[in-house]
Amino acid sequence: MSLVNDPDLGTGADAAPVFAGTGQGRTWRVAVWIVAVLAALPLVVLALVAIFPVEADEGTSPWLHLIGTVLPGATVTTFLLMAGIGCLTAAIGVTTAWIVATCRFPGRGFLEWALLLPLAIPTYIVAYAHVEVLDFTGPVQSAIRWLFGFKSAKDYWFPNPRSLPSAIFVMSLVLYPYVYMTTRAMFALQSAATIDVARTLGAGPWRVFFRVALPLARPALAVGVTLSLMECLNDIGAVEYLGVKTLTFSVYDTWLNRGSLSGAAQIACLMLAVVFLLVWAERHARRHQRFSHAASRNRPMAGYRLSGSHAALAFAACALPVLLGFVVPVSVLADYASRRLEVLTDPGLIRAARNSLVFAAAAAALTVGIGLVLAYAVRLNPTRTVRALARASSVGYAVPGAVLAVGILLPLTYLDNRLNEATALIFGTGAGLVLVSSGVGLIYAYVVRFLAVSIGSIESGLSKISLHLDMAARTLGRTAEQSLVEIHLPLLRPVLVSAGLLVFVDAMKELPATLLLRPFNVETLATWVYVQASREAIGDAAPAALAIVLVGLLPLLVLSRIGRTAERHGARWRAAAAAEGNA
Repeated sequence: MSLVNDPDLGTGADAAPVFAGTGQGRTWRVAVWIVAVLAALPLVVLALVAIFPVEADEGTSPWLHLIGTVLPGATVTTFLLMAGIGCLTAAIGVTTAWIVATCRFPGRGFLEWALLLPLAIPTYIVAYAHVEVLDFTGPVQSAIRWLFGFKSAKDYWFPNPRSLPSAIFVMSLVLYPYVYMTTRAMFALQSAATIDVARTLGAGPWRVFFRVALPLARPALAVGVTLSLMECLNDIGAVEYLGVKTLTFSVYDTWLNRGSLSGAAQIACLMLAVVFLLVWAERHARRHQRFSHAASRNRPMAGYRLSGSHAALAFAACALPVLLGFVVPVSVLADYASRRLEVLTDPGLIRAARNSLVFAAAAAALTVGIGLVLAYAVRLNPTRTVRALARASSVGYAVPGAVLAVGILLPLTYLDNRLNEATALIFGTGAGLVLVSSGVGLIYAYVVRFLAVSIGSIESGLSKISLHLDMAARTLGRTAEQSLVEIHLPLLRPVLVSAGLLVFVDAMKELPATLLLRPFNVETLATWVYVQASREAIGDAAPAALAIVLVGLLPLLVLSRIGRTAERHGARWRAAAAAEGNA
């Protein structure tokens, strides 16, 4: 294909690289290799520690001990939790997505973005709030006792708020938006012609949904459920507080409470196998899915216009997840925070907030910078090797934070020990645990875990910049680096800000990696909330938890704005396509 005769170089996906034959292209390829190695290092270390235990257990294998004590119960509990969350998030997400995408009723516009609100709250904060509401001394059981005259818990039955079913319910209320986002987009893109054919053949709304719309949305459903299950596997705060001993909790317990890093690494490897199984299942579920729409016929569905009781039921069905997953927890936190305003001046909370800002900002800056390097390297050298390395660098998003923490601590400790020996030899005194105690490991974990968020956003932005600009810059004698600074960075500024914001918020909310890799005697907002909740001091945790929720709302506002813009562009495109077809 000739670059001169190519009518569309906007994506740059299949075009010839502009700087590939130069030394500049080789420099960017080396950078991709370095990032890929650093991203894969924790997983390699994890596998080595699991195979070759570091503890000198005489005649005792950590693996055999885990099989006999920890793994059977933790594995069964984890799979039951994942199965329950997968089913419930699919049910809530698909139902609300179908109603919002295909029905027209009062309040639909509000619910369309409000259904994303639970994403702003970490699962552990929702768990704390729901236990406060549903516990024996909470408002629900207190109202039951007052209403029916019960005197004690023995007089009536009430579900245990700290149990596996409660964990499934609470975590599903937070994770269903992943399914909602992916399936709503697929329902909105489905052509009206497909639905009209089913209606012509006598299919009613329910039959159209189950026989036509849902099968077409199956790839999106698989992606949404997989994301939900990965977040479920990453959680430690909610499951510990609700008394559910999963594999993630077992990593934490085996490492810190039982003092077996090798045992924790072996459990982490098992969790990694579960993650790869989820990714394989998601890809397998949509391996044969191929869709094609004629542009002139791809008009949007007219939708069902609801009124009266039908409109009220549709509104209630969509509002209930928002009420339980966002309004109730935020109301509980706001109530506690309003009664404990003196906590806001607590020096410990102020230090925790400052630490959160510093760590999250550093991680966001590094992650966006590295993501820019990877995305731009792929643009300069879109070879199979470079693309594969860039994808491998972003695998950390699928790895639970506790797993990353185990794989990061050992190499950092090794480097600290060597550095300590070198400083002792040169200066006569050791430097101490410089890397571990400075937060380098924590920032490293944030970067590896959230690099996929940065790469995805920046690649999407770069795909909208025509390669003609790169060729023109090279014609004028600009190098790849000069082109990046003078052309791409100004055009990518909104994308870079959005990517940095997403990473910043994710780092603020991250608990498992922070809990295991934070420097000694250093708290963040997430660990502050965790520690206070562990002491059953939810009132003290409420201000920090509310701050995390408010910060978590920022990317939702960005997503909502992007979604509205995309819908406007989509509507214009479909209208133009329909006009072209009628001409």
